[in-house]
Amino acid sequence: MKKNIKYALILLSICAISTAALALTNSITAPVIEVQEEENRLAALKAVSMGYEIGVQEDIVGDRSVTFVTDLKDGGQTVGYILGLKGAGYGGEMALVASYKPDGEILRVQLLSHNETPGLGKKAENAGYMAKYEGTGAGSEVPTNKNMLSASDAQAVSGSTVTFAAIGKALEAGSRYVNELGGK
Repeated sequence: MKKNIKYALILLSICAISTAALALTNSITAPVIEVQEEENRLAALKAVSMGYEIGVQEDIVGDRSVTFVTDLKDGGQTVGYILGLKGAGYGGEMALVASYKPDGEILRVQLLSHNETPGLGKKAENAGYMAKYEGTGAGSEVPTNKNMLSASDAQAVSGSTVTFAAIGKALEAGSRYVNELGGK
């Protein structure tokens, strides 16, 4: 009995020390990670802004796909919008930013975060991958499956069909959202 109590106290001590070490590590790294994520977000906004002035971000609550909206301005005039979007890919939730014209046409897209399969879904990190969506949304449908692409583009997304569809559906929802804004 005494032996079991001794082992229990040793295990309790190990757990307490491990917990304290993890808490200390988290308190040191959390602020650094938060700053890095904000820098990445701002860089992504700039990358999709097309050189326009980026307005104030408004968080959106209650929408399945849109997380925030920001005006794009040129000389005080709203010339488009940047949306924060989320989609459900093969590896879970994906975060994107995309810029749109007021009519819902997609200008630029950038992937912020994802957990997609290396070598397959990670193809979405490439700029050429996102180019397949640019120019769609107003006069033409946003591609949400490979059948909507040319044969060469469909081959380029081969193996990442779920990722492609998730991004397409999020961008399509963003295009609808911008249309509903009505040039606000």
